[in-house]
Amino acid sequence: MNEAIAPESAEKLYRTARTRLAEAGIPSPDLDASLLLEHATGLTVLARITEPGRLVPTEKIERFRTCVERRLAREPVHRIIGEREFYGLPLQLTAATLVPRPDTETLVDLVLPLVRNRVARNGHCRILDMGTGSGAIALALLAEVSRATATGTDISAEALMVAQANASLLGLADRFTAIRSDWFEEVTGQFELIVSNPPYIRSDDIPGLDPDVREHDPLQALDGGRDGLDAYRVLAERSAPFLAENGAIAVEIGHDQAPEVTNLFVSAGYRRIGRRKDYGGHVRALFFVK
Repeated sequence: MNEAIAPESAEKLYRTARTRLAEAGIPSPDLDASLLLEHATGLTVLARITEPGRLVPTEKIERFRTCVERRLAREPVHRIIGEREFYGLPLQLTAATLVPRPDTETLVDLVLPLVRNRVARNGHCRILDMGTGSGAIALALLAEVSRATATGTDISAEALMVAQANASLLGLADRFTAIRSDWFEEVTGQFELIVSNPPYIRSDDIPGLDPDVREHDPLQALDGGRDGLDAYRVLAERSAPFLAENGAIAVEIGHDQAPEVTNLFVSAGYRRIGRRKDYGGHVRALFFVK
């Protein structure tokens, strides 16, 4: 079969893939074709532009075409690649984890000053990341603040394996602990900071999500219940015993959930001390103290 496929130039492969992706309605055909070509062949964008006639071997063409077919089936490009950068860190992904998104970086931005302050003042900062998934939030904070430690919890054993692997690959395993837990069930101790990007999509909204999300992200990491607030109720009602003195909790929220989530935490005795907007101008992260 390999003999039937003649070598082709990197530029021709890119242009053909870009056209097919565009015709299929893929939102970013140029970027996706470039990322998949680099993943499958090892050729960077610079190499493709400066050496447009460079021939790609048959086996790499087959690999690239397979990647393009997967993208045409609406599998997200970063799931095909198996990696996504978050806060400057390369994170491995599997079907058990969400793909970390730029909006979630706003949560890291919001809490990072507190983590630095606690380490400067106390010599440490203990962080609890609820629903850690790939470990993105916790590991970003550990990478920024060398004396912080983090515990990541998740109900998915597969997700925790990914988080632990990412911690090892990033050289952070000595400061990261993964615990399988349904929310706080298996958590012990107290923390200066609790963070979470919980499921917050309304159950009835799941069928209308983009296929890239609906068909490939784990449902339990998306579905926030009838009103999208189930996880926030748990966090507001059950976090207090796990917060150290002057501890704080911060959460990512849906683009229209700031008033409702704030009311939940205020009703549970918390005071909001901060919020952060995402790149689209929506309030995306909220910060509370007891």
